[in-house]
Amino acid sequence: MPGWRRSRQSPASSRLTTASPSRATAIGSMRSEAVRRVIRAYDDWIVRGYCWGRFWILRQRFLDEIGQYLPERGRVLDLGCGFGLFSLYYASVLPEVRLQGLDRNPRRIAMAQAAARRLGLTNVSYDVGDVMDFRGGERVDAVYMLDIVHHIPADAVRPLLEQVAKVLPAGGLLLIKDVDRTPAYKRWFTHVLDKVMDPGTPVRYWDADELMATLTESGFGVRRHLMVDILPYPHILYICVRQ
Repeated sequence: MPGWRRSRQSPASSRLTTASPSRATAIGSMRSEAVRRVIRAYDDWIVRGYCWGRFWILRQRFLDEIGQYLPERGRVLDLGCGFGLFSLYYASVLPEVRLQGLDRNPRRIAMAQAAARRLGLTNVSYDVGDVMDFRGGERVDAVYMLDIVHHIPADAVRPLLEQVAKVLPAGGLLLIKDVDRTPAYKRWFTHVLDKVMDPGTPVRYWDADELMATLTESGFGVRRHLMVDILPYPHILYICVRQ
């Protein structure tokens, strides 16, 4: 069992946790190689550069910190998977988990599928679909959205969360990694970067208490896991349990 999973905390706790850095952040050589293999699996150099940038922002330390809450086996849904780099990473280090990625961009999905084939991964699949049109489907054990919620119109977030709740059993897990609104200088730095990377996509960073209230109203028990970063990114992870 990977070492970062031994530090797993109970997602049922409602306390505010500043758990970074923790034992979950220890970087093993196998997982470092998994990151490099994922980046090399894309044949487009521009996409490789994008993936390098994403792994630099949400680097392996934080992926492992998020990963400690994922189930060790079962089905996991990646909503807004983009080029699939994070689901490819988790498929590489969690071989007993079956991952499914969903994204509205057919080109990104095609590149994710091609990368999965190059990596020889049979426990991950990808489909084209808009997250805002998500209407559930087969039951899954966990769902995650990494840096997606702040790109969704505010009035569409609760309907999406309610649909996500429908595909999770009682006790099922939703992980939302997003951008905190404090401190302000980190928020503004991240806003500029978001606009540079994807100028046509709207950005709205939620107040943490507001998003927690929306999650609670959508059928989840929630706690926050602050992800402390020396870089100017105000990461925050919401650990949500289906009630």
